[in-house]
Order: sequence, then structure tokens, then C-alpha cells
Amino acid sequence: MDDSINPGESAMNDISQDVTVTLEQSEATAALLESREILPTIDPIEKLPVDLKAPELYINRELSHLQFNVRVLEQALDESYPLLERLMFLLIFSSNLDEFFEIRVAEQLRQLKYGREAVGPDAMHPQRVLDKIAEICAINIERQYKILNDIMFPALEAENIHFRRRSDWTAEQLSWVRDYFEEKIVPVISPIGLDPSHPFPRLVNKSLNFIVELDGKDAFGRETGMAIIPAPRSLPRLIRLPDELCDGGDNLIFLSSIIHEFAEELFPGMKVDGCYQFRITRNADLSFDFEEIEDLARALRGELHSRKFGDAVRLEVDSRTPESLISFLQAEFNLPDSHVYRVNGPVNLTRLMAVRDLVERSELRWKSFTPNLPNKLKNNEDIFSALRKNDQLLLHPFQSFTPVVDLLRQAAKDNDVIAIKQTLYRTGVKSDIVNALVEAARNGKEVTVVIELRARFDEESNLQLASRLQEAGCLVVYGVVGYKTHAKMMLIVRREGSELVRYCHLGTGNYHSGTARLYTDYSYMTADNEVGEDVHKIFQQLTGMGKIQKLQKLYNAPFTLHAKMLELIQNEIRNVKAGKQGHIIIKVNGLTEPKLIRALYEASQAGVQIDLIIRGMCRLRPGLEGISENIRVRSIIGRFLEHTRIYWFANDGGKPVVIGSSADWMERNMLNRVETGFELFGKNAERIRKELDYYLQDNAQAWELHSDGSYTLVQPKEGEERFSAQQKLLDELAV
Repeated sequence: MDDSINPGESAMNDISQDVTVTLEQSEATAALLESREILPTIDPIEKLPVDLKAPELYINRELSHLQFNVRVLEQALDESYPLLERLMFLLIFSSNLDEFFEIRVAEQLRQLKYGREAVGPDAMHPQRVLDKIAEICAINIERQYKILNDIMFPALEAENIHFRRRSDWTAEQLSWVRDYFEEKIVPVISPIGLDPSHPFPRLVNKSLNFIVELDGKDAFGRETGMAIIPAPRSLPRLIRLPDELCDGGDNLIFLSSIIHEFAEELFPGMKVDGCYQFRITRNADLSFDFEEIEDLARALRGELHSRKFGDAVRLEVDSRTPESLISFLQAEFNLPDSHVYRVNGPVNLTRLMAVRDLVERSELRWKSFTPNLPNKLKNNEDIFSALRKNDQLLLHPFQSFTPVVDLLRQAAKDNDVIAIKQTLYRTGVKSDIVNALVEAARNGKEVTVVIELRARFDEESNLQLASRLQEAGCLVVYGVVGYKTHAKMMLIVRREGSELVRYCHLGTGNYHSGTARLYTDYSYMTADNEVGEDVHKIFQQLTGMGKIQKLQKLYNAPFTLHAKMLELIQNEIRNVKAGKQGHIIIKVNGLTEPKLIRALYEASQAGVQIDLIIRGMCRLRPGLEGISENIRVRSIIGRFLEHTRIYWFANDGGKPVVIGSSADWMERNMLNRVETGFELFGKNAERIRKELDYYLQDNAQAWELHSDGSYTLVQPKEGEERFSAQQKLLDELAV
């Protein structure tokens, strides 16, 4: 995901958070909740600094990012969620950690390796950051496997979903597994004995592997004592046993169990004394010298292969692995003890997500729903006519993403449409959006697509997407070198009589129908001429060259959006100092940009009430007397990934300024990316405020940030009903 999903510090101490849960819980769940150790926290500041740039006032970005991942893990303990969804949260934690190590940890190590240590506003040295990451991860990875082994597996067993151990296999099942091994595994597996002519293999990032202790000599008289078995990536990590071989329920076995069972058959005539799982995580970030690049697409293709074999940053091993073998692997990967994680279970938990496809148990999943449509868009075959009458604001996934796709499909077929321009960041090669763009080009429309090739972990897909669009006749450009194009814009130019009318879509999320069912995002559709003119100018900046053009209704990064935010904060300060009302509500995925944080501190000092709904990283410390006591920060973690970016300013209680945007309040978004902010008025602005209030009232899925850097789960007060913003929006907007 983009955002994927994806965050001077004194000594840190572990704390336990006493969280009361009103639901009846299993003993194992209750014990884990009682001993909840979310994160080591930053010690309270003994003496508040006067300087708002003082490092004590800022939380470290990487540790804040890690805190978000731990909040995701904690969802696995929420027994109000369906069981298989709780398992998914447990596995998403692994997926998030993979990316955290591949990108964030890798960057800290890179700085140390090349002597280019860079500190943020918190002034925390990279080595100190790495030490705290290791400490936090050790605590929470152990916690993750406790949840898996002590809660998830027994709960799944009680629901007749069985993960069969080798010791549980019947003779019939063992016979079936042997056939599977010989027919599906043996033809593709390549065990590697280690000797001078077979050095340690170059293992792919995040692949499942086994280190094997051998006794005896092979056919050539070699006695190596050790081998590596890379598990073929083409094979599933979970296999479903045939129902006719079982006594009912869903019966699954791990690929690793099969390899363990038959490892000796991969080394004929030799004895396997031990076989142990391990997994290596590598640096997967891509770096470019933009001054040397002549063709970005070609350079990117060259870098993608190297991503699989970057420097090692983490080693996961089965906790039963002998220390001598762990030391051997450490030496091979040049990793210290702090980067080794001994786990009590499968080392590749992310691949367990396959259980969703192998187990059809709807009662253990979220209750299905149908995204709704505003009345004016229902059964409307002419979306252009609807938009000429009224702007449309949609909130996904509660409201359907279909109108956005239909607008483009209609444009592709409409003889009066002469041009379409669109940005694509993450969308997929075969998506409905891309199909419509291809059809439009083949129908003779002028189709221009700005593709951001460097959308992290979607680079290969975006290269394929660019090729498909070019083959269809679309003009494809890659934005501006050095500035990622993160804006979400669609522009349709239609001839209506003697005029050219522009229809626009602006959004807070990606043009991806799949994530539109999982992420909360706003879509704004309009035929406003000034908005259309502004979008046209931004596309000109992306595809051509020239000076900054003045916009009428939009704000754009890296030019005006950041400055506008500072201006609006200062306006709230002036209003309060003049005895008027001052209130700011910001809902974004991350808050890390120092100037914006300082401006919020100044606003708090002036008496402005500030509510921040920050899903992930937050460098700001709320609740500091004389500095941020008027700031409240909460993070909502629930069924849907909170992804909307909305900025609300009271503006003296008259007409609040409400801006939807593609940009988080982070340095990269405000200063180093192409982003858009679009102002909303009237009923749309009123609606935004109502929906923001739901998030501020949430006492079911909200986590509150404290000044020491810790988070606590917000609980209903005595006599107060449980209130979930996401559930409220489902009830109001969905079917």
C-alpha cells in the first residue's frame, strides 16, 4: 500500500497499559490484554523547552511508524471482530514489518554504513533508533507468536479449522502428502549441499529456506555436513488436505511440514540430523542518481532485479535452531544479534493469508455489505448531465467507486469527448480504469496518462501498465524527475455545442477498485469550470515545462499547498487572539513535517482547539503544558484502512475552510511530491464536518496518543455506549 500500507530522545522504558475490555474473553486473551506492552515510551519531559524546535518536542518518525504496526497487531485481540479477520490483522502485522525492515530499517543501516548519519527534528542518532527498533520488535514479535499459538490456533480448532501437524497425520493423509511431495515439490526443489564448489546460495528477499544438518557422504564422497533447501516460491505455503481424507472441517498443512517430513529423501543415503526454517529480509528500496538518468523506465527496470538481493537487514529463524547454525547464518548475512529474531512457529507468516482462499467460512468474516450510491447517480446513464447540475462527493468504501469508473467508461464511448487526462499511482494493469483508458484511445480520444513509476512495490506493475497504454495509443509520461506524482486527478474535455466543458475527478486515494473496498477515501466529481482550468494547468506542469501557473481553486504541492496550510493555521491564531473562535481538525495518515508541527504548537499556545486524527506516524507530542495542551491526537484502526486526507479550519465559525487532498502532512508530500488539495463548500463541507465528528466520538477503535509517546485504547465511559465511526458510516451510507 502507499502509505501500503508505509512513521534528542532520552532513555525509553517499557510500560504496561491497563486496558479494560467489556467483552467476555478467553483466559489467554485476557492474560495478553492484562500484560499489554504496546511499546517502550519516551520518558516525560522534566523541563519543557521554550524553543519549539527543541528535539524533546518531537517523536522519532521510525518509532512512531512502528507504533502504528503494533496497534495493527493489537486488533487480533479484539474479540468483537470475526475470528478470521483477527487472524488477518495478526498476519498484516507481519506484512507491515516486512516493509518496515525493507525500507525504514534499511535506510538507517545505509546511513551508518556510509557514514551519512542524518537526524530528524528529534535529533535521535540512527544507531539509537536501530537499538530501540530491535527492542520493540523483540517484544512484539514474541507477543505475535503468543497470540498465534495460544489464542488463534485453539480458537480456529474450536471452529473446526485445523492446522495439521505431522504427528497428527493419519496413514492415508501421509500417503497423500507423500504423493504431493513427489509430484509437486520434487520436480521444482533444488537442495544445495555446501562445499567449496557450492558456496552459500544467494537467497531471494523474504523467501522461505531451510538449513539442514547432514551426516554421511554423498555419491562423490563429499562430507559437507550442511545444506540449504530454498522452498520454491511457486509453491503454496498452505495446502488443503482432501476432505475425504479427514473427519470434517477444514484441514490445512504447511509446506514447511512436508519439507521437514521428507527432507532426508532429498539427500539419498545421508542422514538428516536437523532441518530448520529461516527467512532473510533484504534492503528493498530503490535509489537513483537523477542527474545521471536519461530514461527513467529503463533505469527502473535495471534496479528491480537487484531489489531481490539487497543487503540483509533481518534474519528470522525457528527458535529450535541450534545456536551454532544461527551463528553460521549470521556470519553469512553479516548481521548482529540484534537483527536476529527467533520465532516460535512459521517464519513466513504473511503467506498464511492464503487461508482466506482455502477456507470458506463467511460467518467468521466481516458481514458483507453493498456500497451505496447517491440518488442522483442511481440509474443515471448520463453522468455528465448529473455533474452539470451538482457536484458529487463520495466516501468509499461506504459509497460505491463505480461512478468514478462509469464516468471514464462513458467518456471513452462518448463521441463528444475529445480528450482525457489522468494520473495513475497504484491501479493494476488490468483494472477497469485502465481498460476504459485503452478503449478511449482506440476510439480516437486524446488520452494522456501520467504514471508514477516509482510507487513503492508497484514499480513492475506500473511499467507493464505504461507499456499496455502506449500500445493502445495513449500518451504516457512519467511526471517530473525527482518529484513523485501522487496527485489523484482525472480530467475529461467534452465538446458541448460551441463550448468545451471540463469534468474532473479529484480524490484522496488511488484509482484502484480493489482498495476502494478496503480503504476509506473521498472522491470529488465536478464540472466546475475553475476547478477544471486548475486541473488542466497542473497537467501542463506535469507533461510540459514552464513557470508556476496561478491556480484559482486548487492548491498544489510542492508550490502552494504547504504555504496555504501555514496561512490557515495562522488565521486561526489571529481569530483566537481577537477573541473569536479557533478550531482545527486534521485527518491524515501521517504528521511529520516540522514547520507544520511548530505552527500547530503555536496555535495551541494561542488557545486554538486542535483535533488530529492521525492513522500512522505522528512526530507531534500532544498534552504538553504551555505548548500542546490544546492538542488531542487519536488514531483509528478498524475494519477499513483509514486513508482520507481532510483539513478543516473553523475560520471564525463562519464558513469553515474544508480541503480534501491527496497529501499527508509529511515532508515528502508537502515539499517533494506533486499533490493536490481541493476545497469543498456548502453541503459537502457540512457533511465532512459531521463525518469528522464521528471519528472524534469513536470509543471503540480509537487510540489516544500521550505526550510520552505511548498510545492507549479509548474505552466507553461508564454508562456510555460503544461507538465506532466506521460502523456508523456503514449504517448510514452502505446497503
